[in-house]
Amino acid sequence: MITVTLGTIAYPFQRALSWVEELILQEVITEPLFVQYGASNICQLASHSLVTAVPFVELSDLQTQIEASRLVISHAGQGSTRMLADMGVAFVLVPRLAQYNEHIDDHQLLFAKSVEPVGVSHCLTLDALQNFVVHPPKKVQKRLFDSPHLAEHLIHAYP
Repeated sequence: MITVTLGTIAYPFQRALSWVEELILQEVITEPLFVQYGASNICQLASHSLVTAVPFVELSDLQTQIEASRLVISHAGQGSTRMLADMGVAFVLVPRLAQYNEHIDDHQLLFAKSVEPVGVSHCLTLDALQNFVVHPPKKVQKRLFDSPHLAEHLIHAYP
């Protein structure tokens, strides 16, 4: 199973969903998908028999889905990234980008680049995502942040 989590902000993330749909159509993805889509339009995926989709999900239910997954495709939110790393699962980030009106700026891309040195993978193209679906990244082997120091890390990562 693959879990896709796009967060809960008010901006749709259609680019990520269209990539997932394309991978289904190309039969790169042939296994069940659990999709938490937030404010995105799920119509393009709703008809696929492999897809179970919900706009929002309780954290414990999301974690259950993640634990059952061989790969998680996630937006590059800092809380989600930290949770995935702490859970020790294979995941790849797809940062939301301002040029596609997926967020107000490119802080998710800056964040994804800042955690890359500790083993967190991200992708910016359909081809890169396809590669991660076929060959999931290694699990992150260290904690990204110590709880009270996230703000301090962000201040140093984004001078």
